[in-house]
Amino acid sequence: MAIQQPEQFYGTGRRKSAVARVFLRPGEGKIIVNGKEFQTYFRGLLRAVHALQAFRETGTAGRYDAVITVNGGGPTGQADAIKLGIARALLKVNPDFRAQMKPKGLLTRDPREVERKKYGLKKARRAPQFSKR
Repeated sequence: MAIQQPEQFYGTGRRKSAVARVFLRPGEGKIIVNGKEFQTYFRGLLRAVHALQAFRETGTAGRYDAVITVNGGGPTGQADAIKLGIARALLKVNPDFRAQMKPKGLLTRDPREVERKKYGLKKARRAPQFSKR
């Protein structure tokens, strides 16, 4: 007989160039990001607290342990990617959570990306200074 694996739920979140893979397992609310405690990984970043909004909205805070691997982007992009990943994983836990998360925008991927630099310009839209004479 095979040993029964604990049930786990997976969700992927993306924001800018950050990608987060979120695994939820029943537990006591421990959140590990890239092998570090959540508070240690995002120390001092206020936006990181918003990453856990899906747990608060659905009332599942403290019921699931989250093991998260995130790469690419900066701290803000990573926090938002984690937020979407957690929301998608919770949707697999219970599809009825959609009614609570959808109005808050937790299931919507932010489509904004960095605009590419164009030739003849200094940045994506910034033109070189114009001199009349």
